[in-house]
Amino acid sequence: MSAPHPPAQSRIVDRRAAAAWRTVRDRLLAERNGRGHWTGELCSSALSTATAVVALRLASQNAGDSPESRHWRDLCGRGLRYLIEHQRPDGGWGDTDRSYSNIATTMLAESALTLAGDLVDDADRVSTAVTAARQYVDRAGGIPALWRRYGRDKTFAVPILACAALCGRVGWRDVPALPFELAQFPQSWYRFLRLPVVSYAIPALVAIGQARFHFRPPANPLTRGLRRAAVERTLRVLCEVQPESGGYLEAVPLTSFVLMSLEGMGRHQHEVAVRGRRFLVQSARADGSWPIDTNLATWNTTLAVNHLAAGGFDVGRLECLDWILGCQVKQRHRYTGADPGGWGWSDLSGSVPDADDTPGALLALRRFWESSSLSRKERESIERAADMGLAWLVGLQNSDGGWPTFCRGWGKLPFDRSGADLTAHALRALAAWEDQAAGREFRRARSRGVSYLRRQQRPDGSWWPLWFGNQDDPDEANPVYGTSKVVVSLAELGLADTPTVQRGLDWLYARQNGDGGWGGGPANSEFCPQLGVSSVEETALAVEALAAANGECESLRRGVQWLVRAVEQRFYDQPSPIGFYFARLWYYERLYPITFTAAALGRVIRQREENDIGDSSNR
Repeated sequence: MSAPHPPAQSRIVDRRAAAAWRTVRDRLLAERNGRGHWTGELCSSALSTATAVVALRLASQNAGDSPESRHWRDLCGRGLRYLIEHQRPDGGWGDTDRSYSNIATTMLAESALTLAGDLVDDADRVSTAVTAARQYVDRAGGIPALWRRYGRDKTFAVPILACAALCGRVGWRDVPALPFELAQFPQSWYRFLRLPVVSYAIPALVAIGQARFHFRPPANPLTRGLRRAAVERTLRVLCEVQPESGGYLEAVPLTSFVLMSLEGMGRHQHEVAVRGRRFLVQSARADGSWPIDTNLATWNTTLAVNHLAAGGFDVGRLECLDWILGCQVKQRHRYTGADPGGWGWSDLSGSVPDADDTPGALLALRRFWESSSLSRKERESIERAADMGLAWLVGLQNSDGGWPTFCRGWGKLPFDRSGADLTAHALRALAAWEDQAAGREFRRARSRGVSYLRRQQRPDGSWWPLWFGNQDDPDEANPVYGTSKVVVSLAELGLADTPTVQRGLDWLYARQNGDGGWGGGPANSEFCPQLGVSSVEETALAVEALAAANGECESLRRGVQWLVRAVEQRFYDQPSPIGFYFARLWYYERLYPITFTAAALGRVIRQREENDIGDSSNR
């Protein structure tokens, strides 16, 4: 199938594009921290702020008038002021300051204001905010609307209702019971027990399930007895999986839900509560807000390495190799029971190895391995880490041929199933290390992965990712991200000319906006007027995919022009909320537009240089 646009008559890469690449490259290099790697910065979150306020306010009520309690109240007051300042005109809150209002975040923010509003000096301002929030919740449809948003997945709907119950906004009869007693079984059994929450939410299952049991025990005496007998044993599970930092998954909402449940039951002195309070206090920001997670340092660093390498930069000059090697998990992970060998999103103790960060690390290590400036000892260290990582990755593959995020075999709920974006990334890692992943097991894994991607292609030619979305899409999906990632992966596997990839390219051609970019939506200018109807991240992703699979075409030329203009007019670093965190929570990351642009322009420029060399040798 041929591209719908004729080949461009002029070169796509010109001096402006090369200059733009150098600008982005230098900016990306300048973003490193003092240790030589990239930490990045996740946006502040109204949702995280609301949950942290509720947890610390309940803690302060249990602690009486102590110096610690006064500090917690001060943090709560600052958090409430942040919420009031970021309430949207419709009375609701979005997950970020660039997100539309939604029922979940608004219910949490309204609960926080109801519980702790007395900590804000301006009572009228609090009252006005609460009234507007309740009106928004009523217009949105209340509790039924919350269930419509999350469906049968209780991972987030039940914690929101439990928070509202702890704040006196709903009765405990409105909070479904959770079978927390199941958490006392071995981790390897969880996928067979049909838990009503996803794999990463076991702490919430335990803590909120116990709170519901505490305030509204079941009428059935047998169930009541079984759950009472499981309380202490499942509390030990909370202790065992809590990381050194005190933050489950380094995530403020998950940690807050656990802490508010314990505080609500009067377990103020429990060791999980003590460590959870410490984590929340340390995570608070100067403006009164809390982020959705501490950081994505490993993810950001491997993205930066891979995206710099895309433009021909010698990553052997970077100083983060030892740091990346040090982030590999070398023992069985106590949170998910994962085998050694994977990487998580951060070097912090709450991070968990997964099937997106592990391929990213493997790809980055390959870029280092290819550098001529590395010593033999460094190459041997890389090869040992790659062997472990590749084995870990293949061992995680699901029976459907795709890769899940954390745990093999959990397929009941959305964020536990295999994902096209994860599978595409895993296949890229296997292809990059083909010389070490050439055995029968690895060949079979690649074949099954490609078959999975073919089956997952939607009728229109696109793929949907698991961990990224677009708030202007009717389904909140991000097919630009998913399709671009799959096209790049299959192209690197030598499948660019297949009908599967061509259908994906056709979809990308058709979805290009009139301004030359991709993504965004008509309402995007409400948050980032300079971006227009396209986003930096999605345009860069699409450009990278077209360059990887189709070479020069008019669609690619227009996309490159959009990115060059973004760099020249200095809005290439404006992030959009395309990230989906746990349970469909929106986020944006400050480094995403910079690293994605580096990957796109770098690939286009390097590809042109290679074509020029080839043309010269053929003359």
